[in-house]
Amino acid sequence: MVALAACTSEASNTPTAETSAAASPTSNVVAPTTTTSIAGQARAEALAAYRGMWQDFAQAGHTSDWQSPQLGRYATGIALTNLSRGLYADHYNGLVTKGEPVLSPRVTSADPADDPAKIVITDCGDSTHWLKYRTDNGQLADDKPGGHQLINAIVEKQVDGSWEVTDFGVHDVGTC
Repeated sequence: MVALAACTSEASNTPTAETSAAASPTSNVVAPTTTTSIAGQARAEALAAYRGMWQDFAQAGHTSDWQSPQLGRYATGIALTNLSRGLYADHYNGLVTKGEPVLSPRVTSADPADDPAKIVITDCGDSTHWLKYRTDNGQLADDKPGGHQLINAIVEKQVDGSWEVTDFGVHDVGTC
């Protein structure tokens, strides 16, 4: 809606012959606004893909379903492989994950800045209430409680225009 309001505002300020000299500085301001909207939209979509990936992973973790088709909605490449492998290992070891992570992602870089195709996200994820449990007795399997962990992720625009996480790294508890 903001983009529509901006377009409407610009249309009502269309220069006439009397104001064409004053309109030149205004038109110089319009281009960065449009560029910012494209970059802002890309950032928003990349953040949504990042959050979606973790939400789908958490959901699949409730049953350690390494084959969940949901895992591929927001993840591809190395990221998807790592998610699937982690869930397979949990399944093999008789573990499920209960709860949800608490995320605080922010975009730390976008390349190119004006029309990004690759965005790097940094997060301080909180796994305090997202822990592994044994399926045989329901007991907590984690020997360490969860906590705040630094997460770095690469989110890239795909050929179809969607954004997907292509790689990520989760650091030890206490790294942020």
